[in-house]
Amino acid sequence: MSELIEPVDFDRDTGYFFQAAREGRLVFRACRSCGAGLHMPTQFCGRCGSRDTEWREAAGTGTLYSWTTVVQSVHPAYPAPYTIVQVALDEAPEVRYLGSIPGEVELCAGQPMRVVFDDRARVSGLPQWRPADEPPG
Repeated sequence: MSELIEPVDFDRDTGYFFQAAREGRLVFRACRSCGAGLHMPTQFCGRCGSRDTEWREAAGTGTLYSWTTVVQSVHPAYPAPYTIVQVALDEAPEVRYLGSIPGEVELCAGQPMRVVFDDRARVSGLPQWRPADEPPG
């Protein structure tokens, strides 16, 4: 695998997300006051203005919101074709995370998805997604 650039994991807003992903856990920032999911992760809630926020564990399931297939490689660690997906978390649909699926795949809006922590995710801190009915591995 080509060397990946590791994200900054000491940033106060996003560092914990990348740390958790490297440990195989999916987390999201949420407001303790109104319960809103926050993405991009920030220290205050865009809905109610509260600064009382926290990281929460996510189940790792969501709904496919959008996708596109890349046919020209832009980095050796991500050979084309691959499909970039945007997934809305089940616990907080306003939180939408990106990921990629190797190859060209048949997808449909609203399709159930599950998070995957492959070797690239453990290095880069970027979780990946797969259709929920696809066998693990």
